[in-house]
Amino acid sequence: MYDRSTWRLLNTSESNGAMNMAIDEAILRGVAKGWSPPTLRFYGWQPACLSLGQAQLAGEVDFGACEALGVDVVRRPTGGRAILHVDELTYSVTACEDEPRVHGGIVESYRRLSEGLLAGLLALGLPGRQVERPGVRDRDEGPVCFEVPSNYEIVFDGRKLIGSAQVRKSKVVLQHGALPLYGDIARICDVLSGKPEKERVRARATTIELALGRAVTFDEALQAMCNGFASALNLDLEASRLTAQEVMWADELYHEKYTCEEWTKRI
Repeated sequence: MYDRSTWRLLNTSESNGAMNMAIDEAILRGVAKGWSPPTLRFYGWQPACLSLGQAQLAGEVDFGACEALGVDVVRRPTGGRAILHVDELTYSVTACEDEPRVHGGIVESYRRLSEGLLAGLLALGLPGRQVERPGVRDRDEGPVCFEVPSNYEIVFDGRKLIGSAQVRKSKVVLQHGALPLYGDIARICDVLSGKPEKERVRARATTIELALGRAVTFDEALQAMCNGFASALNLDLEASRLTAQEVMWADELYHEKYTCEEWTKRI
């Protein structure tokens, strides 16, 4: 068991994709400089947004379909494959590499943080489990993040339920991930150029509503995840808000990086 620790808790509600990514990177900067504490953040997306992994090809996106459907496109600072962010709860964890709950390599830190995610699902009544696939590099198998779980991501009844991605910069770990609450998990196929098979995605991924058999609101899921992280990782979560410096950095990153085609379509 970890020693008791206090993390900052942020609920930044809904923002567009570019601002959501800008805020996550602004928090990373604050933690790296020692000006911000370890942070657990929850947020939503408005409008719907397709996010690409940091090294994913922009050619995998059907930009015309995105525009017609009112879907934003953003490139994440983290790895992984495409996610359509809609009707979901998103979390992010930002902490220094020497924080025991994220210490170790990428796979090990995934395992540690997944304990909080699993406890949150259990608080909702869902006994999820971690996937262990040693030596398998799933993230290159296709354009859709939710098609195949990677090591220590969360599945329920054999289908992926929480997709996560990570980046390490300036000795800080940023991990964020998506928990689909309801809706058609295969909607992402409409905005990808290769038009993946919807039935394949539906067979391999699920939502909270499908898994639980009832609708779960953003606020209910958020509270369950807070309880899960607090209990599994021995945390006191202290509700707070972004610092003035983080707000300034987020605005800078929004305008100079995450809304720019030079970043979004760079590969």
